[in-house]
Amino acid sequence: MKTNLFKISLFAALMACSSSCKEESFLNEVPLDFYSPENSYVNEAHFESALVDLYAKVRTETSVTANANEYTDVLGTDVAFNARLDNNRLADYNNTITPQNNVPKIHWVNMYKIISNANTILSRLSVSEVPEEKQAIIAAEAKLFRAWAYRYLVHIYGGVPLILEEATSPKSDFVRATRDEIFSQVIKDATEAAGILPNVAGVADGRLNKSVANHILAETYLTLKQYDQAIAAATEVIEKSSLALMTVRFGSLKDKPGDVYYDLFRAGNQNRSAGNTEAIWVAQYEVDIPGGGLTSAGSPTNQLERVVAPVAFTLKDPKGAAVVLDNLPASTLNVGGRGASFVQPTDYYLYDIWGLDPKADNRIIKSTDIRTSPFNIVRDFIYTNPASEYFGKSMIDFPTSQWVQQSWRWYPYPSKVTTPGQHPPGLMEDPIAMTLKATAGATYRDMYLIRLPETYFLRAEAYLMKGDLAKAAADLNVVRVRSNATPVLPAQVSLEYILDERARELTFEENRRLVLVRMGKLVERVRRYNPLNKGNINDHNILFPIPYSEIEANKDAKLEQNPGY
Repeated sequence: MKTNLFKISLFAALMACSSSCKEESFLNEVPLDFYSPENSYVNEAHFESALVDLYAKVRTETSVTANANEYTDVLGTDVAFNARLDNNRLADYNNTITPQNNVPKIHWVNMYKIISNANTILSRLSVSEVPEEKQAIIAAEAKLFRAWAYRYLVHIYGGVPLILEEATSPKSDFVRATRDEIFSQVIKDATEAAGILPNVAGVADGRLNKSVANHILAETYLTLKQYDQAIAAATEVIEKSSLALMTVRFGSLKDKPGDVYYDLFRAGNQNRSAGNTEAIWVAQYEVDIPGGGLTSAGSPTNQLERVVAPVAFTLKDPKGAAVVLDNLPASTLNVGGRGASFVQPTDYYLYDIWGLDPKADNRIIKSTDIRTSPFNIVRDFIYTNPASEYFGKSMIDFPTSQWVQQSWRWYPYPSKVTTPGQHPPGLMEDPIAMTLKATAGATYRDMYLIRLPETYFLRAEAYLMKGDLAKAAADLNVVRVRSNATPVLPAQVSLEYILDERARELTFEENRRLVLVRMGKLVERVRRYNPLNKGNINDHNILFPIPYSEIEANKDAKLEQNPGY
């Protein structure tokens, strides 16, 4: 990929001048047979289309591709590592997180595309035919998208070029703004958006709203150690909106075995229209609809199931028979869909945060916390091939030598990455046996971008940093009580405890890397909890490098590289 800041600015400039050249009279006409700024940003429908593109680019950040190389939200952190221990999927920071590698560049490019498109919307809006009252809403959305993108960039890369205007001519003299300057812009954009956007109850599913803006403000103020402002912004979300944690069974499988935490991740349950009152912002995925992001054939964009769920269906039992019917993946909790065993949860996530011993038999857990129930973390594998003499028995009790030698083929996994019993009909090999075709592997549901428990955690962290342990514990306990977990005592609250609670609630949902970088804990916790990366992460890996292609193309100014690269 050759896309960089220079090329983004060049493309925008070409678009701007394509219909403004005055060599011949016919060139002065508004183009009708191709898109340009003059005919693409005129009426409300045009701007709505431009916003839809921004939503699609944000959704890209929740999509996990088949090889998961770019899945750095969790890979190489304290909660997940490359299951196969090969040279792919951030096996080694020294080889993957480099200025020349495409992994750090992917996110940089996508974020600056969001920023560039948001700037174009803001630039063109005032001279459009859109009514003024609607202009305000569109501008607020564009500014919040820009804030969201700069929020990501400043945490992951540090100070970056601050671009606030539409590119109308090629530019190759970008310089880095300071972190404080970027954070100031995030606050400015998010504050303006919070003052205009409707409440979450007043927008369509997946749409930006006032609570998204206030959540981003709470996180940003917390980063800047402005704890009172962080508390105030979080309180706007928690107490002054129509949001509330889900506490009773709901949605598409509410009458089936499970619990309310399990319900949060079943197909069709993520949006407010489904009765979910804790979803603040949800990336929308549709199946077999152009642009929907998911298909029942080919390569859907979000293959979270494929990369995280284990590939146990490929195993043989101790006598050499298939462990599952016809050696096929299955739409069941036991099998986990069509996994490929690429990204494995760490022992920290599977055991430590629940107070479990990795060497013990953890199939029957005494914890009352529903987040570690058998519905939410699958800790056993049952032989389900009727032709096997081990049919109905546990592989843990009767291990196959293949699994002993290749333990990556099965490991406990969180059920939120798959949709048991809810794969599209077109992917079912046998609907009665629940077996799947080989083309399965996507996670067939909408994906949370922000969920209310995270806002509680932000406010708890701010209270902790102010020394108010009682209020910090109270916020944590709102989430813990919903999960039927033992309430935490004020004296037990610490940054480490909050990180543990975030892991219990939000793993494979939140951007864990961003959280650890924000709290200054990434390197420390990778060295403590990640079995693969603990020996190859360096202190300077707290930040990603600036892509070399950006530095090379920026010929008229020096774009400083991050230390250590």
